[in-house]
Amino acid sequence: MTKFLHSMIRVTDPDATVAFFALIGVNEVRRFSSEQGRFTLIFLAAPGEEGLAEVELTHNWDPQDYDGGRNFGHLAYRVEDVYATCAALQAAGHIIHRPPRDGHMAFVKSPDGISVELLQDGHLPPQEPWASMENVGSW
Repeated sequence: MTKFLHSMIRVTDPDATVAFFALIGVNEVRRFSSEQGRFTLIFLAAPGEEGLAEVELTHNWDPQDYDGGRNFGHLAYRVEDVYATCAALQAAGHIIHRPPRDGHMAFVKSPDGISVELLQDGHLPPQEPWASMENVGSW
């Protein structure tokens, strides 16, 4: 069973963005920061939509320009089997841009170049050919 998880946008001022969304009734539901990755993830949802349809705000701590639509990041879906889903996409001629080497996450692009994150609920044991694959393209 596939489940829509979230859309992600990159933000330069997380406090201003959280305040903006609060004005339209979309509030922060959780936050995660990574010192090593130098980013903060903030998840927002409308009341009653927590865990159902969220917006992920990604704040990269190092200043970056987000031109050419780079402020929109990706769509995310939970899939029943990330390996089987990637195999089906690959068999249909799509490139797996970030293979599911960890048995948990992969990235593919739609025919129009929209990045789509596929997330396994938990982690599957490493499985070939995915475990030894490098990133195939930019994601």
